Amino acid sequence: MDQENSASSLDGADEEFWDLANSSSDEDLMNLQIEALQEKGRRTRRGSIPGRIYKDRQRLQGHETLFKDYFAENPVHEEGVFRRRFQMHRALFPRILAAVEAHDSYFVQKRDSVGSLGLSSLQKVTTVIRMLAYGIGADVVDDYLRISESTAIEAMKRFVQAVISVFRAEYLRKPTSDDISRLLLIGESRGFPGMLGSIDCSHNDINVLEHSSLFANLREGRAPPVTYKINDHEYTMGYYLADGIYPSWATFIKTIPCLQGEKAKNFAKAQEGCRKDVE
Repeated sequence: MDQENSASSLDGADEEFWDLANSSSDEDLMNLQIEALQEKGRRTRRGSIPGRIYKDRQRLQGHETLFKDYFAENPVHEEGVFRRRFQMHRALFPRILAAVEAHDSYFVQKRDSVGSLGLSSLQKVTTVIRMLAYGIGADVVDDYLRISESTAIEAMKRFVQAVISVFRAEYLRKPTSDDISRLLLIGESRGFPGMLGSIDCSHNDINVLEHSSLFANLREGRAPPVTYKINDHEYTMGYYLADGIYPSWATFIKTIPCLQGEKAKNFAKAQEGCRKDVE
């Protein structure tokens, strides 16, 4: 390989390279060329991580599509679709979004070093909610929300931390006596006296249950003390409705898997309907 051709393929090569090239074999020269080209490529890539190729994901287009689909005054998708895809009512989402954004500036939309708008808080929080609701990977929503896998993972970590910090005192705690009284009234009105609620940790149910401090007493067969009667039998321990995947604890009333007779069918229908309603 002559030096003239080498010079044309290595635009901007310095004198040190040519000093090495003149005293090297053809194989050594080829290796030097490869190293020089690789270094040039690393200098021209503009990704956030060294060596990563920059992708124009058209973030603003992703935000506008998301907003029109679900959050505009007259969105494309109605409340029922929102409820199914976000696993919450539409009115609840802005409250969570505002709380998380106020707690962690990471979720506030910013401009990058060249002045371009980054991902909106709507895109980041929706990404996290979709991952939680469907149990999907971090790169699945990229084509719709225009968010990279690494950013989705970072958003998930910060979202969880923010939710715990903001909502722990109000929601991530054991029920008070007032809470228990209110829950019992709701349960009795739905035909389940003594019911304190419904258990459904969605994906990885058992893992969540086993590691939750909120259910430590349930694992030991203990629940808030209550008094109620069913078929003239008096009971002194509340319970939660659960599906078949949960363990057979005294504090769980599960559905009947193999239905035999009208009595069992009626109970299963009522239990499953009430469980979904509570959830």
